[in-house]
Amino acid sequence: MGHTILIADDAAFMRAILCQIIEDMEWTVAGEAGDGREAIAQYQKLRPDLVLLDITMPNLDGTEALKAILAEDPEAQIVMITALGQKDQVLNAIKAGARDFIIKPFDHDRVATTLAGILSPSPVA
Repeated sequence: MGHTILIADDAAFMRAILCQIIEDMEWTVAGEAGDGREAIAQYQKLRPDLVLLDITMPNLDGTEALKAILAEDPEAQIVMITALGQKDQVLNAIKAGARDFIIKPFDHDRVATTLAGILSPSPVA
């Protein structure tokens, strides 16, 4: 089954890289957002299976957007996007309810494995 993904990152080229990885997985990019406020609005409108949410964005950072989305939908599946050196922000996001995180620059296989592990978990033997 093809899953739907919302990508929120203020850098268009980062969104483009993630779009390509998701398309390679034969999943659908439901929408894109360039800041935290737009990410919340897009989530409310699209209700994707998973959100990729950059920690550092204008208007509203990823951690605040994460909290807002989870307050509305506690079942939301959110993976944080982080640059190296943002360990404290990542820990705060995980404590706030993020399922996992991926690091920039993106490693295609790591992104695919992380997303598949959340949305297509292996059956327990």
